[in-house]
Amino acid sequence: MAFCANCGSQVDGRFCQKCGAAVGAGPAPGANPLPPPTPSAGLGMEENVAAALCYIPLIGIIFLLVEPYNKNRMIRFHAFQSLFYLAAWIVAGICLGIIGAILFAAMPFGIWQVWLLLSRLVELALFVGLIVLAVKAYQGQRFLAPVIGPMAEKQAGV
Repeated sequence: MAFCANCGSQVDGRFCQKCGAAVGAGPAPGANPLPPPTPSAGLGMEENVAAALCYIPLIGIIFLLVEPYNKNRMIRFHAFQSLFYLAAWIVAGICLGIIGAILFAAMPFGIWQVWLLLSRLVELALFVGLIVLAVKAYQGQRFLAPVIGPMAEKQAGV
């Protein structure tokens, strides 16, 4: 499909229906060849991209501090949900470590190995949950994680 070099609209044929310029000819003298792209809603990037980037650990803090992003409720929600998810992940890791240390000191070696496998599976499930939240944010959906989702909604004012 051809595009007009003068105004940028689609052209079917030899002349642009919008401005009348010939296809294949350069822009008219003094004319702006293409309008500059406009960012969506005053943000430097699309809302869904910023919401998905919030799920990279600690990047959500940046989106809560930077001016155009901290005014957007959707981005604020995903930033708070990612921070609460990260906090829950840290608490789960500490609890798994404490239980593992107790089992290592008190039980035979075989039981500790089973616990180590189970704790790695829990961490894998947490990672998969983080990926699911990021994908849902990229798709533009507001997916609520259990327990922390309503807390994030309250903090973001959604």
